[in-house]
Amino acid sequence: MKTTLTAAVLTLAAAPAFAGLEQEPRITEGLINVGIAYEISEVCPRLDGRTLRGLQYLLALRSAAMDLGYSRAEVDAFIDDDAAKDRLEAVARARLAAKGAAKGDTEAHCRVGEAELAADSQIGRLLEVD
Repeated sequence: MKTTLTAAVLTLAAAPAFAGLEQEPRITEGLINVGIAYEISEVCPRLDGRTLRGLQYLLALRSAAMDLGYSRAEVDAFIDDDAAKDRLEAVARARLAAKGAAKGDTEAHCRVGEAELAADSQIGRLLEVD
């Protein structure tokens, strides 16, 4: 019993402080949208990322996380966690593919980006025509 309790305590202590933050849809969806917009802007020569607007949006997400009760240290740990980045990046790429923008297909990335701009989606608001 004592061994099981000790193992449970050690497991909880080893868990990242931000574990709950990864379960916050507003934060994760916002980061996924930023990732999609960034990927589109990197692949499509007709579209650029709106850098200042993107930074403002990321700061708003940080503020929203802190409003939810997360500390600056927890938010920073989440931002710096490579495994969390990889998971969110995989979701962003899967969503891009589902929208028809397969990896390496420049024209498809442009079409998706232009559709997001036309729809005035959060992704579209992070992009602009070059």
